[in-house]
Amino acid sequence: MKIDISKYASGVAALAIASGLAVNAASAETLTVYTAVEAEDLAKYAAAFNAHHPDIEIKWVRDSTGIVTAKLLAEKDNPQADVVWGLAGTSLILLKGEGMLEPYAPKGVKDLDAKFVDSATPPSWVGMDAWVASVCVNIPEAEAAGLPMPASWKDLTKPVYKGHVIMPNPASSGTGFLDVSSWLQMFGEEGGWSYMDGLHDNIARYTHSGSKPCKLAAAGEIPIGVSFAFRGAKSKAAGAPLEIIVPSEGVGWDMEAAAIVKGTDAMGAAQKLMDFIVTKEANEMYNAGYAVVAYPGVAKPVEHFPEGLVDAMIDNDFDFAAKNRKSILAEWQKRYDSKSEAK
Repeated sequence: MKIDISKYASGVAALAIASGLAVNAASAETLTVYTAVEAEDLAKYAAAFNAHHPDIEIKWVRDSTGIVTAKLLAEKDNPQADVVWGLAGTSLILLKGEGMLEPYAPKGVKDLDAKFVDSATPPSWVGMDAWVASVCVNIPEAEAAGLPMPASWKDLTKPVYKGHVIMPNPASSGTGFLDVSSWLQMFGEEGGWSYMDGLHDNIARYTHSGSKPCKLAAAGEIPIGVSFAFRGAKSKAAGAPLEIIVPSEGVGWDMEAAAIVKGTDAMGAAQKLMDFIVTKEANEMYNAGYAVVAYPGVAKPVEHFPEGLVDAMIDNDFDFAAKNRKSILAEWQKRYDSKSEAK
């Protein structure tokens, strides 16, 4: 699948985020950091790092997972990023396969849960936190439309839900891709595409953000949004009349991860950032936005986080998802992209 990165250019925001600390621009070393972390969290991330390294300035380049991944691939022969801090683990596995990451074992990496660390020695990437699929249902909107509360993924293919469901586009959203890749694992190749054919009939539109479907459901603009659990819990805590559904077949998940981009000319600063990324302090920061983090014992209970969600997480085959990403997205776009919202 050829990706025309030029059409994404206007959507990729290069954000120089002030850390809240006085960084002397004349003497500071600058790291260009690509990320898909929620925009409102970037200043907090930079400030936490700069508390330890005030002489290193972070220049953020932020967009959704698919767009950041496409940008990195397009820049393979002329890399512009020094570090990736907060991109889907499946994307980093793909980049590793393309020879685009610089292996490095951050200080303290052995303290992390092993499933969040690349198995190579030294690792090419390290995980930060995990986000988990779920379904956000606006209770009064569903009742007004006469919709029963869904209990499974397959329920969402029933004719009663036609036009009442929104989900993310997997080419631009990491949440959308974890949904699609998990359905192919749960239902098999043929069954997975058959399921998505049925779901597509009921989809109102595909968004380019993984959190947007739940935000729209929380706002009452759509009864059902396929999103991720933490966004649902956060919206419910803010007063949204949501039910957060854990589908009975199980739920897909992915992790945010970090890595040094091969070819950086700021290796020392990049390694210092990676050392910070795996710390307990950093994981406590991630826990403010994610219920599952890489550092054992750090995660605190999240209000309204659905019961049984962690147990419902499938045994995700990240290698399958990464190796087949290109073909999966090509097939998805051929079948369903006509309902995607404009970029």
